[in-house]
Amino acid sequence: MNLLQSFQQYIQQHHLFNPKDKLLLAVSGGVDSVVLCEWCKQAGYDFGIAHCNFQLRGEDSTRDELFVQQLAKKYDAVFYSISFDTAAIAAKEKKSIEAAARDLRYNWFEKLRAENGYSFIVTAHHADDNIETVLMNFFRGTGIKGLHGIPPRRNKIVRPLLFAAKNELADFAAKNKLAFVTDYTNSENEFTRNYFRNELIPGVKKVFPAAAENILKNITRFGEAEQLYQQAITLHKTKLLEQKGNEIHIPVLKLQKSTPLATIVYEIIRHYNFTAHQTEEVIALLQSESGKYVQSATHRVIKNRKWLIISPNQTAAAQNILIEETDKQVSFEMGTLQIEKLPATTNHQPPTTNFIAQLDSNDIKFPLLLRQWKPGDYFYPLGMQKKKKLSRFFTDQKLSVTQKEKVWVLESNKKILWVMGMRIDDRFKVTAATKNILHIEMRVL
Repeated sequence: MNLLQSFQQYIQQHHLFNPKDKLLLAVSGGVDSVVLCEWCKQAGYDFGIAHCNFQLRGEDSTRDELFVQQLAKKYDAVFYSISFDTAAIAAKEKKSIEAAARDLRYNWFEKLRAENGYSFIVTAHHADDNIETVLMNFFRGTGIKGLHGIPPRRNKIVRPLLFAAKNELADFAAKNKLAFVTDYTNSENEFTRNYFRNELIPGVKKVFPAAAENILKNITRFGEAEQLYQQAITLHKTKLLEQKGNEIHIPVLKLQKSTPLATIVYEIIRHYNFTAHQTEEVIALLQSESGKYVQSATHRVIKNRKWLIISPNQTAAAQNILIEETDKQVSFEMGTLQIEKLPATTNHQPPTTNFIAQLDSNDIKFPLLLRQWKPGDYFYPLGMQKKKKLSRFFTDQKLSVTQKEKVWVLESNKKILWVMGMRIDDRFKVTAATKNILHIEMRVL
């Protein structure tokens, strides 16, 4: 079987595209993308050619663009090109040159595809690229997903050359007298991938000559292992996760009994922008007091009694913390609460600080709710027999907008006990008839 036949077989085997599909080829002008164009032409596919000029190699970048333009004429294909000031964009967006170039080209390719009726974007990634990707992921730190390599198809992007090694593509080009351009930066080690390509992999091959072939075989095995892995993870999630509105509730005891714990926890939290390094922090929540949390850019994992709750940041739901009668310490955004019950004395003296609340425990029903105040809240300020809205109370106290945003309340049975750090509710004050006092001390971070 020749390489063209292998190319066609690979497309059919992985269901990449059909003969009638209109393809947009991503062409740099290097040997890989030139062979891709030739095989697509020989196989009879309808394609256009897209080229990105990243302006990173001076005159060579212009040379490559002109070469690809002539290549498009050779194959009677529609030609698209664009130029990016990649270095400036990378600096502005605080990305590496590689990452910026990747994002720029794929965003542009997708825009072209959608606007011009192409079925798929076709790239010239080959077997050597796959090996480099797997090794980079391994050393960077990855789960099993990073070891299956470059997928032949992801959404509208297809890669029909993954079966072929770089030297096979180069041999085909030489035998068929196909012209191509050479990117001199491929021989430099400025970029991460080039180091793996030029230094690490050749060094490994000196010790293990069959390393490349073995890694390609392992990529297939890892892909199959990942399928089994994902099946098991899905089963664990089904048993553990309870969707409640925009929150995910996970029973602590059930999660603690799950094995392997770290892997299961990571697979749950990674979908909410938590990193692998935060896995141990989330596991530590299982033994922590209510109110402790771990935060990502978009979500929090909060310990709430016998549950871990994953909830979006900056929502009222994320700010609600239940306090049980047995809780002695509770953490929240502003600090911690120390809670204890004390017997009442005949010569009881009320606290002189606003950061301690002493309340008649006889009138208090658990669980208590610790939350940020909201419009419509009211209470009976100590010393007053009529209710007052918190918004009016804050105005009387001359609180600024930012000060109001930091106010939390403690409530029992939908009645506010304490506007924390400011005033308790008169209905729950300690009197001569009080037998037991609920003593709560707020310690601000």
